[in-house]
Amino acid sequence: MGKKEGLNLANRITILRIILIPFFVAAVVYSHLEIALVIFIIAVISDAADGFIARALKQKTALGTILDPVADKLLLLSAYICLSVAGSIPADLKLPPYVPIIVISRDVIIVLGSVMVYVVTNNLKISPSSIGKITTFFQMITILSILLQFKYSFLIWNLTVLFTIISGIDYVIKGSRLFGENHSQLKKAA
Repeated sequence: MGKKEGLNLANRITILRIILIPFFVAAVVYSHLEIALVIFIIAVISDAADGFIARALKQKTALGTILDPVADKLLLLSAYICLSVAGSIPADLKLPPYVPIIVISRDVIIVLGSVMVYVVTNNLKISPSSIGKITTFFQMITILSILLQFKYSFLIWNLTVLFTIISGIDYVIKGSRLFGENHSQLKKAA
C-alpha cells in the first residue's frame, strides 16, 4: 500500500474530527456551551481543511472517501441529538424533537438507499449535490446558532428542516434513477 492509501494528513485530520465528537457531547451535556462551540468550530474547520488538503496535495484515498462523510454524519447527528435533549440548552433554544427526527431520518434513508444501490448495481457513484451541500451548511449553522444562543435560532432550524426534506427527496430521486438505469441495462443484456 503506497503513501496515498495510508493514513495521510487529510485522513488524520478526519480522524481528529471523529475524536472530537465525545468531547463535544460532554461539553454540551455538562453545560460548557462555550467549550462545545470551540470544539464544533475546530471540527468544521478540520472538515474544510481535510478536503482542501486531499485535493491540493492529491491525497484522496478510498479510506478518506468513506471516513470523511462518516465523520461529518457522526458529528452532526451527535450534535442534533444533544441539542434536543441536553438540560444545558435553554428551553426556547432547545431543538424540538421533529428537527433531529427529520435530520436523522434523511441520513438513514440515504445510507440504506446507498447500500441498496451498491448491492443491486455493484457500483456507487453518488456525489454530494448542490442541495445536499446547502443542507449541510444549514445543519451546521443551526448548531452554531444554538451554541451561540441566537434568539432567532428557530428560523434557522426550520430552514434546515426544509432543505433537509428537499435534499432527501433529491437523493431518493437520484437513487431511483440509478435503479432504473440498472434495470434497463439488465433487460438489454437478457
